[in-house]
Amino acid sequence: MLLDVRTYTCRPGTIKKHLALYAEHGYEIQSRHLGKPLAYAQIETGNVNSYMHIWVYDSAADREAKRQGLQKDPAWADYLKISAEAAYLISQENQLMTPVSFFKP
Repeated sequence: MLLDVRTYTCRPGTIKKHLALYAEHGYEIQSRHLGKPLAYAQIETGNVNSYMHIWVYDSAADREAKRQGLQKDPAWADYLKISAEAAYLISQENQLMTPVSFFKP
């Protein structure tokens, strides 16, 4: 199992707008290619202009194949264009993680 943990930071005052834009234009497309995320959450303490999501893959090869399919989808390209034009995001951090031996999801 491979966990893709992604943390995004929005410009102050824009996180609600960004999440609404994603909910309307991006979530269904991304879920269709990657499956449903393990978590999708807004950060409540620390940098409150941030949110994170976790996608689960069988392996690095599974992740690569699913993400390639997503990148080839014209609807995803449309969402990325809308998101870039809105300019709500200022940073992204990705961490690929594997569960420890005693954790059984």
